[in-house]
Amino acid sequence: MLKLENVTASYGAVQVLFGVSLTLEKGSVTTLLGKNGMGKSTTVRTIFGLTDAIGGSITFEGESLIHQKTHKIAQRGIALVPEGRQVFPTLDVIENLVATSRYRGAARRRAAVDEILNLFPRLAERRTSFSGLLSGGEQQMLAIGRALMTDPKLLILDEATEGLAPNIRREIWAALKRLKSEGMTILVIDKSLKPLCRIGDQHSILVKGKTAWTGLSAELEDPSSEARQLLAL
Repeated sequence: MLKLENVTASYGAVQVLFGVSLTLEKGSVTTLLGKNGMGKSTTVRTIFGLTDAIGGSITFEGESLIHQKTHKIAQRGIALVPEGRQVFPTLDVIENLVATSRYRGAARRRAAVDEILNLFPRLAERRTSFSGLLSGGEQQMLAIGRALMTDPKLLILDEATEGLAPNIRREIWAALKRLKSEGMTILVIDKSLKPLCRIGDQHSILVKGKTAWTGLSAELEDPSSEARQLLAL
């Protein structure tokens, strides 16, 4: 569905990606790993055209995303749950969800909202609360729900559970597992190796803006593996 081949990118004159390669199969969960500053969020920004790709290729369903406008990329069916959540603080939960809906017709929008409230029961309990008054975990659930309201083919989560309480993390991982079972293609950035190994079909590690390793959960779970050594760099 999504393929990056030897992607290089820059912020102005400063090169920040030096060869990122990544392949996402339809219906799979792929994880992007690496220590802070290794280029994970920059890779996501480059997929969306927010950072300039200066080399390599990025294709989605066989069509190039290079030099495409960000809103056009999103309209192709790619949704982002950004780091920092960025919900609309003065809108309530339902208004946040409806604000990003791509569903036509009031009945279909209501059904989509109900599906998200079923996925995240905490949001159902807080449906009339302003999002600025929600906890960080509830805001993250809302950010995921808001992305799902765009009816995406591919869901990208940047730092899916960072800084959240353990019980909230469990709820979010359970929701992602459910979305996977329903056929959603997912790219997730996070640092929680155990849940990533359980949900992920393939994993890639970035080191200094370059793909240094790609493999399966079994190797990532091995403390003595090359993958774990790279994560410790």
